[in-house]
Amino acid sequence: MAIGRFEVREQPVANAGVHMTSTYPHRELIRVGVVGLSASGGWAATAHVPALAGLDGYELRALSASSAESARAAGEKYAVPLAFASAEELARSEEVDLVVVTVKVPHHLELIRPALEAGKMVFSEWPLGADLAQAEELADLAHRRGVLTAVGLQARSAPPLRYLRDLVAEGYVGRVLSTSMLGSGWIGGATYDDNHAYVLDVTSGATLLSIPFGHSVDALTMVLGEFREVSALIENLRPEVTNLTSGAVAAKSAEDQIAVTGVLESGAVAAMHFRGGTSRATAFHWEINGTEGDLVVKADRSQWWYGGTQLYGARGEEGALTDLPVPARYQRSLTQWTERSAEPACSVAHEYALLRDQIIGGLAPDEDGVPDFRHAVRRHAMLKRVREAARTGRKVTLAEQDA
Repeated sequence: MAIGRFEVREQPVANAGVHMTSTYPHRELIRVGVVGLSASGGWAATAHVPALAGLDGYELRALSASSAESARAAGEKYAVPLAFASAEELARSEEVDLVVVTVKVPHHLELIRPALEAGKMVFSEWPLGADLAQAEELADLAHRRGVLTAVGLQARSAPPLRYLRDLVAEGYVGRVLSTSMLGSGWIGGATYDDNHAYVLDVTSGATLLSIPFGHSVDALTMVLGEFREVSALIENLRPEVTNLTSGAVAAKSAEDQIAVTGVLESGAVAAMHFRGGTSRATAFHWEINGTEGDLVVKADRSQWWYGGTQLYGARGEEGALTDLPVPARYQRSLTQWTERSAEPACSVAHEYALLRDQIIGGLAPDEDGVPDFRHAVRRHAMLKRVREAARTGRKVTLAEQDA
């Protein structure tokens, strides 16, 4: 499949767990245009710019912002050659191969659509759309245009999670009996700031369910397989919240408590509980319990998928958990990030590396690399079914969602 200047080839993969790559071969650089890169900061500046700066094979060639003035300021700050006043202009540029969309979720549809229509490869942050219908629209358009897509569920690219998946697959815990996950959601707390006022609205698509729970359940299914059925409670126990700066009280329709129980396709029992805001006790804790052992994932921050996770395990006659360092081979060619694994850019860098290898003919998107828009639609569909389970108070079967 031809994608712009690149020929994307799907190749068989011998080891579904670890893929070793050498340093980037002498090929044309993938020219990146970022939608939403601001001189005042934000996710693109925090994660995407440093990830690209330390990675072979890419050139940060262009950006777009909400105005010509803000685009020019961002271009000067980050030394980006091309600065556009709109996403449409960036998408039309012949000097951009890959469009990266890092804006707030409610704007994804309007900003991703021009890039797909222009035939550009697109990397969108998660969630793909504000709801399932928007995600389906974008995935369908990408399919019709025949373009390569990627979605920012970066936990799938993180070395600790890839190692964890392999430990389970290789029988570290024996047969998985159950898994339990407890997390604090960051959003959905008692207060909010002006930049995140939009997450108070459940229709924004940026909620406790779609972001913290969505990232986390995607990681769980990567390691242990999909859910077969779920029951759920979703509650908004803080219908009014306080602005950190002004002290004004605002209405909140988005949820702040999620409790999901279910059965995985393997037959293992799963339980997930996410609380809005932060907890003084536990930011993130995930256990996998089996017939032969136990595995634990811990993190000190709510957005655990950014990085900084620690793995622990014990099996057989071992009486206590011990630290499980991630083997160096899981860093692939990104050894510069070994000592920087807690930085938000680390997992994003690994995601870009997998995407690069896919573009030049190394990896297939849903095999062991970066999830694409089709995967995003499946995850959106799952989250919709979880809401249905909570709304009806009934157990919901998920098997048919992939049919």
